Amino acid sequence: MQPIAWSILLLIAGLTLVGLEIFIPSAGVISCLAALTVIASLVVAFMQSAMHGLAMLAVTAVLLPAMIAIAIRWWPQTPIGRLVLIPRPESPDDVLPESEEYRGLRNLIGLYGVARSKMLPSGVVRIESRNYDAVSEGMPVDVGERVKVIDVRTNRIVVRRVAEGEFFAEPAAGEDVMSRPLDSFGLDDPLA
Repeated sequence: MQPIAWSILLLIAGLTLVGLEIFIPSAGVISCLAALTVIASLVVAFMQSAMHGLAMLAVTAVLLPAMIAIAIRWWPQTPIGRLVLIPRPESPDDVLPESEEYRGLRNLIGLYGVARSKMLPSGVVRIESRNYDAVSEGMPVDVGERVKVIDVRTNRIVVRRVAEGEFFAEPAAGEDVMSRPLDSFGLDDPLA
C-alpha cells in the first residue's frame, strides 16, 4: 500500500476518533488517540514528500474543525447530551404531578386533625371531616390523639402529635373562623 493511502486511512481514523470523543465519555483517552493518529497521518504524508504533507495538512485543517462541528451539532440528541443539557429539578416538588389531589394535600399543611388509627408510623387521620392516609413524624400516635399536618411528601401527609399546651392555630388574617370545620381545631365532633 502506498504511503499516501496510509496517510489518508490514518486521517479518516483520526477524524472518526474525534467524532467518537464527543459521544463517548472517555476522560480524554479517545482524544489522545485521535491526536496521535492525525499527527501520524501528517508525518506519513510529509515522509512521502513536502507537497503531499502540505496537501494533507490543508485537508486536515478543513476536515478536523468540520468533524468537530458536526459532532457537536448532533451531541444534544444523544443520551449523554440530553443528560448534560436538560436542567435537573431544584426541589422534589418540581417532579411531582400538578394534580388536583396533590394540590389539595398541600392545602392541608398547618391544619389539625385526629388520629383514627394507631400510627406506627403510618395510619389514618381525620382532617376537616375526611380521612387521609398519613405518616407520623418520629413518635407513634395513639388513636384519638390530636395531630397537626406539617408536610406532604409525594402523596403522603406527614403529621406530628400536638403538644399538650398547643391548642389550635391562630386563624390567618381575613380568615373566617366560623367557616372552619370543628376537626380543624383538634376537637372531636360531639355529634359523631
